[in-house]
Amino acid sequence: MYRNLTKSVLALAAALAALAACGTENEGGASEAPVTKAPVTKAAVPAPPKKKPVPGLPGMPPVLDPQDVYAADRPGRLSPVVKDFPSRVYVPNTESDTVSVIDPKTYKIIETIPVGRQPQHVVPSWDLKTLWVNNNRGHTLTPIDPKTGKAGKPVEVHDPYNLYFTPDGKYAVVMASLDRELVFRDPHTMKPVKTEPVSCYGVNHADFSLDGRYFIVSCEFSGELLKVDTQKMKVVGQQKLPFDGAMPQDVKVSPDGKRFYVADMTADGMWVLDGDKFDKPKLLRTGKGTHGLYVSRDSREMYVSNRGEGTVSVFDFRQNKLTKKWHLPDGGSPDMGGVSADGKVLWLSGRYDAEVYAIDTRTGTQLARIPVGSGPHGLAVYPQPGRYSLGHTGIFR
Repeated sequence: MYRNLTKSVLALAAALAALAACGTENEGGASEAPVTKAPVTKAAVPAPPKKKPVPGLPGMPPVLDPQDVYAADRPGRLSPVVKDFPSRVYVPNTESDTVSVIDPKTYKIIETIPVGRQPQHVVPSWDLKTLWVNNNRGHTLTPIDPKTGKAGKPVEVHDPYNLYFTPDGKYAVVMASLDRELVFRDPHTMKPVKTEPVSCYGVNHADFSLDGRYFIVSCEFSGELLKVDTQKMKVVGQQKLPFDGAMPQDVKVSPDGKRFYVADMTADGMWVLDGDKFDKPKLLRTGKGTHGLYVSRDSREMYVSNRGEGTVSVFDFRQNKLTKKWHLPDGGSPDMGGVSADGKVLWLSGRYDAEVYAIDTRTGTQLARIPVGSGPHGLAVYPQPGRYSLGHTGIFR
């Protein structure tokens, strides 16, 4: 056994020696050719698919991101037109016939501007240079220069409940609520170009499709929705909401442009529908007296004001569900407003409480509660990021 083990050890040693010799010389004593390693190549990384450009309304600025209509609204991305404007919150007081101007840094009113009868909304113009105060019962629009804060000479416009602008900047669209009309006007002089009569009652809020070729309008008093061809300036669709006594309010399109959300004050939630198909909407309940809809600066969430219960619901677009609800201390009547340029503060008017609320968008904490005039409504936070305005209290693209 010992002899066999010795033989095995000696054989193993000889084999190792031969192997070592092969690594340096061949049998003829010549050096082995050096071993070359194959070059290491990285696996090809596929290029991200190119996003197809959106065939938008002729004359409309190109859509920056087909998956996000709000791509131009990121924090601090101010247009050169507005970058030197002082940051202010303009609050129309419908029963006081004034506009309260708030400094958002101090939460103090720094000026009160007399305007016409029953101002409803403060609306940024398409070119971002003017703020238009909609004096509904005074039948005028009061221009405010956002650089100086000074009001100009009122322009006569009948029944201007709300005001929008077509994405190409070609027309202003006056929501003549009691006149039952959509009036397309010159966006600067406000002279009428075309009047589109409607059979519904109480046209008030709207938003445009991703390509800008149509917009959806809410009719508050008859509980209906309209679909309007932007270029033809013509109603091409109409439907009654499937809820007895529906009162649709604010309208917003989803970031990807696939869905429209319509706040409903009596159905206590948002109607959700496909704008292209203009199909039957489904109701997502958010809270009592659902009224205003405001998209966050990162396009991930939408803040929903519930005027009848003093709360704000937070809707997550990606998860397609409500994720939070913020309660105002001591209640309130949160109505219309907007998000600060940096996205950190949601500003809302307290319609029935003669006050304005500043809410932290990260925590839902109330930062301030500011007394203003009677019946504060469609306040505008200005300036805001974006290339141009579609109207209302600030819908920017």
